[in-house]
Amino acid sequence: MMPKPWNETIEAHRREVNDAILDTTAVLVAEHGLRSVTMSRIAEKTGIGRATLYKYFPGVEAILFAWHERQIRGHLEYLAEVRDQAGDAGERLEAVLEAYAFISQESHGHHDTELAAFLHRDEQVARAQQQLRDMIQDLLTEAAETGDLRDDVAPDELASYCLHALTAARSLPTKAAVRRLVAVTLAGLHPRA
Repeated sequence: MMPKPWNETIEAHRREVNDAILDTTAVLVAEHGLRSVTMSRIAEKTGIGRATLYKYFPGVEAILFAWHERQIRGHLEYLAEVRDQAGDAGERLEAVLEAYAFISQESHGHHDTELAAFLHRDEQVARAQQQLRDMIQDLLTEAAETGDLRDDVAPDELASYCLHALTAARSLPTKAAVRRLVAVTLAGLHPRA
C-alpha cells in the first residue's frame, strides 16, 4: 500500500501536466490558428514527449474540448461565487447579470470564429447554458416573490430575455457600456407602475 502523500503528489503532477497541455494548446491556437496545431507541436511547446501527451489526450480535439470545459466550469463557479457574495435576491441577480455580461465581453475577443464554431457545437455548452439559465431563473423567481421584480411574466421567459439582451455585451467597447446594458436589462425586469 502506497503512502497517501505519494498518491497526492502523483495526482498533483498529473493535474499540472494536464493544465500545461490545455494552456499550451490554447496559446498555440490563439497564435497560429486551429488548423495549424498538431499533437507534435503541443508536446514540443509543453515540454513533454508525444507518447506522454497521448497518455493524456487522444488528439487535438479532445484537448480543446477539455480546455473549453475548464473555461466553462470556471465561469460557472465564478458566477456562483458572485451570487453567493451579494445580499438579497435583487442584488444577487444584478451581480450575476453584470458578471455574466463582463464574461461575455471578455470572452468574445478571445475566440476566433473558427474556434468558437468548433467549440460551441459540443453538448457541454448546452449543459452550461442550462445551468446559467437555471441560476438566473431561480434568482428571478426569488426576487419576484419579494416584490422586487415583475411577476406578470414567467421567470423562464425573463431568464431568456436577460441572457439574450446581455449577448450584446460581446460587442461593447467599455466596461461602462456593459454596465449601462445591464442597467437597461434590469429596468425591464421591474414591476410596471
